[in-house]
Amino acid sequence: MRMLKKILLVSAAIFSAIGSFAQNITDVKINEVMLFNETNYIDSYGDRSAWIELVNTGYNTVNIAGCYLTNNIQNPTKYKIPTADPITKIPKQQFLVFFADGRSQHGTLHLNFRLDSINRFIALFASDGKTLLDSVTVPLMGVDKSFVRLPNGFGKWQVSELATPNSTNDLFESKVSPAEKFVKVDPFGVVMAITAMSVVFTALLVLYRLFSFTARMAQKPIKVKLRKSKTADTEEEVEVEVPGEVFAAISAALYFYENDKHDQESTILTIERVSRRYSPWSSKIYTLRQTPNRVVFYRKLNKG
Repeated sequence: MRMLKKILLVSAAIFSAIGSFAQNITDVKINEVMLFNETNYIDSYGDRSAWIELVNTGYNTVNIAGCYLTNNIQNPTKYKIPTADPITKIPKQQFLVFFADGRSQHGTLHLNFRLDSINRFIALFASDGKTLLDSVTVPLMGVDKSFVRLPNGFGKWQVSELATPNSTNDLFESKVSPAEKFVKVDPFGVVMAITAMSVVFTALLVLYRLFSFTARMAQKPIKVKLRKSKTADTEEEVEVEVPGEVFAAISAALYFYENDKHDQESTILTIERVSRRYSPWSSKIYTLRQTPNRVVFYRKLNKG
């Protein structure tokens, strides 16, 4: 039982590895080709020849060892990329150039076939020799011109005056900004002016409607239903309109109450000792009035 589990685990690991490899290898595309190289890219031997650029469009390093390059669809395994060279690992969003010079003895990057005005077909096959990963037929071009994809790996093929071996093709792409595109559609700015004014007036109309509705709702009196008893058994409902000022006063009172916006007096009584015991304020010489002079009157009595 344990042996069976081990076999299943090993098989699952192998199949997952194969699946991930197959998934990654499909990210490799033919990105640029030059047929007639006279003053362009030079190999490590100082020679110039036709070359093919591959690009890894994925976000993982892909090893293309064991895959095949060919210029004949009837012979898909014409050149097998060696498996013992680390140069066959293409990092994410990077490039690898092969020289179609017919000199495979010069190294991994030198193919055993040539490209010329007759042999202009190129194909990349997976390691099984049957799965076609990418292919292109290069049109006849002038000297030192390249056939490139814009953007890299996915865009349409087109002839370029400037070659970019081992580099992105987007360097020479003429990108048109949205403003430039709009200028072509509206050279005099009429559409832009109408659009801007429409947006402004629409916003003003919406704000006007909103504030008008808010004002009407604020000024509208609120009806309160009060129950007025007629008799002990029956009750009558009476609607009373309460003006907005009443609610404003109630709201203000509640606001001040909740935020303690009222006077608060301290309940602490502080008694401090006077620095000197004698105070002129308690002196008798500084009273409000002086003591009046005492006048004595004598009255004579008549003796009969």
